[in-house]
Amino acid sequence: MAEYPDELQKLIAFATDMVMPVKVRSDTVKFIGKMGTRQALLALLELAANDQLTKSERELAVKQARNIIKSER
Repeated sequence: MAEYPDELQKLIAFATDMVMPVKVRSDTVKFIGKMGTRQALLALLELAANDQLTKSERELAVKQARNIIKSER
């Protein structure tokens, strides 16, 4: 796992907290995507690879990562 700034680490922990409702975790993934940084991109890719998340959450992480890549063109 890569090292992330404290704020991003907290968001990643929140997005992977299985006690939280799916809606809250998904909103957190969207928030990470809105950050638009390289670190956020890497975090989203790690979330997409996390098999504990639901399929829809993993797909959302990929979608958000794709949006960051498109915005950097």
